[in-house]
Amino acid sequence: MGHRRKARELAMQALFFMDMEQNDSDETVELFSHNFEITGEIEPFFLKLVSGVKANLGEIDTLIEKFSSNWKLYRMSGVDRNVMRIAVFELLFCNDIPKKVTINEAIDIGKKFGSIESGAFINGVIDSIREFKEVS
Repeated sequence: MGHRRKARELAMQALFFMDMEQNDSDETVELFSHNFEITGEIEPFFLKLVSGVKANLGEIDTLIEKFSSNWKLYRMSGVDRNVMRIAVFELLFCNDIPKKVTINEAIDIGKKFGSIESGAFINGVIDSIREFKEVS
């Protein structure tokens, strides 16, 4: 598994943990990082994703709700919600990552950690956001 894939998976898990704890403090991120020994080549991208999602959560969540066909964020599974948050952050703020890579990674991580329907749901929402951002 590549370093970026591992960083994405750990970032999703950290964001999921913060969701469940209802605590997105830096201390919560540090606790997660310490317990999962996030170091080396994984750490910079992991921190970029987690801090980027935290800093832009309002904009990211607004886009996800807008393009999720009447699904409210609180009704989505924690895995799907946080995988999409990472993908939307990458689409908006990581111009060095090809959009197809972002979408494929989100689908794969959603399938690995989510439900049977996660891949299709994530693909539909994220691809709609990608199309919207390319037009606007």
